[in-house]
This record gives sequence, C-alpha cells and structure tokens, in this order.
Amino acid sequence: MSLALRNAQRVVPVRRAPLRRAVCALRAALGASRFDVGLVCASNAFMQRLNGAYRRCPEPTDVLSFPFHQVAAGELPRPRCRDDYNLGDIFLGVEYIHQQCRETGEDFDDVLTVTAAHGLCHLLGYRHDTKPEWEQMYQKEAQILEELNRLTGSRLRPLTAGLF
Repeated sequence: MSLALRNAQRVVPVRRAPLRRAVCALRAALGASRFDVGLVCASNAFMQRLNGAYRRCPEPTDVLSFPFHQVAAGELPRPRCRDDYNLGDIFLGVEYIHQQCRETGEDFDDVLTVTAAHGLCHLLGYRHDTKPEWEQMYQKEAQILEELNRLTGSRLRPLTAGLF
C-alpha cells in the first residue's frame, strides 16, 4: 500500500526519497507492506505541541507514533474493510534529531531512518516501558534494521540501544 510522507517543517533539509525507500523496506521487513503509513517530518514547535497534547510532556521529542489499531507487540492488524489497511502515523522530530546528531556526531539520515524504524515498531504494538518490553522491541528493531542493512550495506542499530 502507500506511504504518505510529508515534510511539515522548513528548518532542516530532509532527503525524502532515501527516507521513503528505507521506510518501505522496513515496512516490508515487518510484513506490513500491505498497510498504509503516514510519516510526517516535524519541527520542534510542532512536536512540542503534540507531545504536550498526547503525552502531557510539553517538550520536543524525536518520534511520536499514533497507531490506527491496538495490537499486541508484533501482531499485524486484521482489517475488516479497505479503510482498516492503515497502520497509523509517525511524526519524526527532525529538528530535534538534527540537534542531537550535531551533538553526537551521528549521521542525520541514518538516525532519521532508525527513528522511523522505532516509530514503525510502536505502530505494531511494541513498547519500552519495562525491561522485558524493551528487550522485545530492541530485538524487533535489530531484526528489521539488519534486513535493511543487508539490502543497503548500511550498519544501522536500534534507537533503543542502552535504554535499560
């Protein structure tokens, strides 16, 4: 199905074509190619508003995911009609991510891709509130990033490395 990618900020240049290719490959690695996904590249101000409204944490952040379905970790939704073929929306805080990359020296495009992988996992019910949940999510992120690495020659690692 489709990936709707929108750059809703003008602070940081985003290379949309490589990001689109990576997210489509990650979606395939999750077995979710037949589902639509919305991906929005957002500014700090927008992420701060979203984070405040939905998580009561009025600060910018790197990623927020809004699943269309409530599923257990790793389960694919069971659509009943055409409109149900939607995983949900991912908001990438590209300004926040860019600032972090400047501080750490990491490659912005790589971190953007890894952050999108993290968001996709959240759309499929993965969480990281407890150590067992984190371990499960970390393993899934590592698995899909390894598939992307195999396809692209990259060396991407999960976003949640070292969380616990």
